[in-house]
Amino acid sequence: QVQLVESGGGLVQAGGSLGLSCAASGSISSTNAMGWYRQAPGLQRELVASITTSGTTNYADSVKGRFTISRDKNTVYLQMISLKSEDTAVYYCWMIVSKGDYWGQGTQVTVSS
Repeated sequence: QVQLVESGGGLVQAGGSLGLSCAASGSISSTNAMGWYRQAPGLQRELVASITTSGTTNYADSVKGRFTISRDKNTVYLQMISLKSEDTAVYYCWMIVSKGDYWGQGTQVTVSS
């Protein structure tokens, strides 16, 4: 059994910064790709950023230059700067752990204009 626990998120003014983290625990034999998704009200869940075991990163065009994904052992991070109102969403971490897909519980990020 693997669990992902997210932390961070909250309310921030436009132009501000926020950091998210997501730690995996449980029966972990290996970790593979990790990433962050987000879902705004009425919209589909979308990929924000991903990172491979070798550190190769991929970003949605809307966040390039503003968001940075990183990882350390069984934890994935998302540093967000220059936040915009359109970044408001529930953010979910995702990992491939021990050859299985796992999701965090989601954390709300609200950017006020």
